[in-house]
Amino acid sequence: MEPLEFDVLVNCAAQTNVDRCETHPEEAFLINSKAVAVLGRVCEEKGSRCIHISTDYVFDGEKRAPYTEEDEARPISVYGASKLAGERELLAISSRHLVVRVAWVFGPDRPSFIDGILNRALENEQVEAIGDKISVPTFTLDAARLLRPLLSERLEGGIVHLANQGECTWQEYGQHAINCAAAAGVKMKGRAVAPLKMADLKAFIAKRPVYTALSSGKLANLGGVSPRPWKEAVEDYVRNYWAPRRQASGI
Repeated sequence: MEPLEFDVLVNCAAQTNVDRCETHPEEAFLINSKAVAVLGRVCEEKGSRCIHISTDYVFDGEKRAPYTEEDEARPISVYGASKLAGERELLAISSRHLVVRVAWVFGPDRPSFIDGILNRALENEQVEAIGDKISVPTFTLDAARLLRPLLSERLEGGIVHLANQGECTWQEYGQHAINCAAAAGVKMKGRAVAPLKMADLKAFIAKRPVYTALSSGKLANLGGVSPRPWKEAVEDYVRNYWAPRRQASGI
């Protein structure tokens, strides 16, 4: 087999199970850090650029305003630490490589929080979600579109945040999704999302940062386009992807 030649490699691979990372730290660092370094070195040998997808969990959540790329990363979980280690491994290899941080990813390619809470609301009158943890959703189709200008070899490497605009709790996120589903004509048993406290969820093993909203100001400057608000992105997904699937299945 001939070696593959390419100009840019976008690495989306990761161990993203936060609690598994906490109980399997060697695995977490192997996938989220060491493997990233291998890819970075391969790209460097080929004269190619590596764009690596990272996470808001590199922050400790103590801030109460959207995190910028200049804010210090202080992870509080093995998952966050392993992802930060991967960022540093990659950027140490070449100044051309780029780290792109995202948060609360959703989209048509795989089930996410939105799908889970909407499916629960289809069958149950009582629906709950965490009401004291804040970040900002990232629609995969928006992310792909906004990532395209960053593929340019003319751009410098470093770190950039990529997420839809605004911020919300899981409860607000879920409530808006249910409202959008109802507006799209899907009959929902559950219409209101009740709040849960993160401290009461004893099943969590790893610590979660309380506030990790990301500022995408730098992204807008680099690519010339600002991300749309998260509510618009959620409405787009529910109306054009989730609701048609449900209606096609007869629900």
